[in-house]
Amino acid sequence: MSSGTIDFTDVENSELQRPSFKPAICYPCPSPEYWSHWTLKFGTFLSLRLEARSFALVRVFRFPPASTRYRAPMNSLNRRSMLQLTAGASAAAFAPNLLAAKNEMKLSIAAYSFRNYFRYMRGKERKAAEPAMDMRKFIDFCAKEGCRGAELTAYFFPPNQKPEYFKKLNRYAKKRDVEISGTAIGNNFSLEPGPDRDAQMKYLKTWVDNAELMGAPHIRIFAGKQKKGTSAERADKLVIEALKEACDYSGKKGIYLGLENHDSIASADRLIRLLDAVDSKWLGINLDSGNFRTEDPYDDFERSVPHTVNVQMKVALKRLGSKVHEKSDMKRFLGLLKKGGYKGWVVLEYEAKENPYTAISPVLAEMRKHM
Repeated sequence: MSSGTIDFTDVENSELQRPSFKPAICYPCPSPEYWSHWTLKFGTFLSLRLEARSFALVRVFRFPPASTRYRAPMNSLNRRSMLQLTAGASAAAFAPNLLAAKNEMKLSIAAYSFRNYFRYMRGKERKAAEPAMDMRKFIDFCAKEGCRGAELTAYFFPPNQKPEYFKKLNRYAKKRDVEISGTAIGNNFSLEPGPDRDAQMKYLKTWVDNAELMGAPHIRIFAGKQKKGTSAERADKLVIEALKEACDYSGKKGIYLGLENHDSIASADRLIRLLDAVDSKWLGINLDSGNFRTEDPYDDFERSVPHTVNVQMKVALKRLGSKVHEKSDMKRFLGLLKKGGYKGWVVLEYEAKENPYTAISPVLAEMRKHM
């Protein structure tokens, strides 16, 4: 993509359930719910994924049903390292004698990139752009692009779905060899106590439940917009109280909440201040590369990385005082993630005006080059 001004349209103004990676010798697997990862060495390493019905010689990694998953003790790791272990760990990281150790960042795409193509928007049906998109088609797109993850934005789900819908979506993603890296909601936690605030908390808790059903380890959340006349101190207090309640609930389900630099959070200073005040293992930063409104966003990025549990990559950013967007320096941004030791999902959230069906692929290629 060319440098300079980019035109944007329609930009959006339990304990950890970790797969149990246990090297083991196994003969025919006991249930078709199990999957086996095979690693064989013939000069080079080959990895073959076979259904668990197959006769096994050596089962290297096992993914048991949710009811039997290992639940990690919460005092053993901090909030970022635990989520990165879930989202960023590879087979190599757990079996260094079988594969070269390689902790890494992993690519995902946000469904929000196709915001104009989904039939539903925040529970309401609408006319979608063509070719229309749904969640299964989006997972197919991620698989076609060679992405290991798909972020399923909550806005675009059909309303009032039963739990089985989310379970089936999880199974479908696994069949396509795609992980559901997370979901994202558009909550407002800057409201005074009352019915509206209660509705926002119910919204959050509903999607914590849905994330658990989908096998998604993370939910992107907002602080929201404060009402006019609200002091900064009062605004912080409202957000902190809501975040504490949200984390209490999500932690019981093993779901991490990523607070995004969005709406009233325009700098790393407030973002980190809120995290420190909540002081929960289940809360981290959802670092959006396009949303800091400061003179030097890259300084804010660097200070945010140690607290980051999920990254959303955009192709442009807008500095404080500027009227136009400038092209993101992906090499610099991804370099800051590496420097800060981030290992987890990097989610492309494409917001430029070009057709995402064709524009996303070259952006992914550039991201891979610097990851």
